[in-house]
Amino acid sequence: MGTARGRCRLGAPGRGLLTITPPCHAGGFVVRTSSRLHAVTWLLWALAGAATVQMAPSPVYVAVVIAIAALVVEVHRLDTAMARAFPLLVGLGVAFALLRVVLTALTTHGVGQVLFTLPEATLPRLLGGFTVGGTVESPVVLQAASEGFAVVGILAVFGAFNAVVSHHELVQATPRAFHEPGLIATVGLAFVPSTMLAIQQTREADLARTGGKRVGRRRLLRQLLPVLESGMERAVHLAESMDSRGFARNRGGPRERAAGWCGLAALLSLGASFLALVGRAPGTAAALGMVGIVLLLVAIVVASQASRLTRYRPRAMTATDRLVAVAVWMTPVGLVVLGRTADPALRWITNPPAFPEFSPLVAGVILLLAIPAVLTPGPTEASPEPDRVAPREQQPA
Repeated sequence: MGTARGRCRLGAPGRGLLTITPPCHAGGFVVRTSSRLHAVTWLLWALAGAATVQMAPSPVYVAVVIAIAALVVEVHRLDTAMARAFPLLVGLGVAFALLRVVLTALTTHGVGQVLFTLPEATLPRLLGGFTVGGTVESPVVLQAASEGFAVVGILAVFGAFNAVVSHHELVQATPRAFHEPGLIATVGLAFVPSTMLAIQQTREADLARTGGKRVGRRRLLRQLLPVLESGMERAVHLAESMDSRGFARNRGGPRERAAGWCGLAALLSLGASFLALVGRAPGTAAALGMVGIVLLLVAIVVASQASRLTRYRPRAMTATDRLVAVAVWMTPVGLVVLGRTADPALRWITNPPAFPEFSPLVAGVILLLAIPAVLTPGPTEASPEPDRVAPREQQPA
């Protein structure tokens, strides 16, 4: 079922608890907790997929990207709760797209062919002064649906990324200067599976209280409050755990202060570069931008050297990882080249309404994103030796 490079250790001696050292297998069932590809490779794949959706937002190409993301999840998904959150993220994107279509159709008028007319009302000037309702035009609806579908594609790509990547490995791969922000981001990403588990447990408890019957009265309130309460409890326990381990308590030394000043100077230089670009001074903007990038890199290097954190056997990128990263990034590069040479219809022109154009050449370039799905997840057994279960020690009462 997945990759495995270690043994499954059950019942750690002296604890009496279930401890799983990933990846593991028991009774022929393999639990895959790490991917064959490096976490940085998956991050580059996700960024390439998001860039592809931005550069080719036509619904036919976005549908290809979503299909590739679903295929990658099917082949490389890990046995974690985050992998089960992929349909939830796609569903949230669809809900956002539908809301965008409704709001845009109700507030944008006078563009093209009228589908139907609704009662209209003009809001006060304090609230914008625009008209809600009235005519609903087909180009507006189609354009809003196309833009919303692009959002669904981006969420599908990053949902697939969360389903196949090891977030612990991703934190290890970050520079030491970003260890603490990376750890916070990893904790933030964990809200999806924990919330899904809390919702499932609340539904089961509600059905148990009602004898297996679904009672609609105050059902939302009965399920919403326990989910919020459990979320607050998890947040408090996490804060106490991080505080007890002295998270972010080290005082900054001279190198940290130097890195901070370099970071501030980098931000000011990049801001000045943007202002010079707005003022139509490309030479000055390029110079200030280069200075800002150099100062930012210096700040990262200095802060990483000043960090006292050490890494335990960090995973290195292999030749396969590098080849996959280069191959998937050929998709946005190829779209840029095609946009300047062949001039394909990467965007959907909805006025007048017509079916979006489809270019096999563009679709072939986008299919490069499916290269990770061609790779096998890895061996299905961790070790030829049988599993060993350590005996549990009796705990004092």
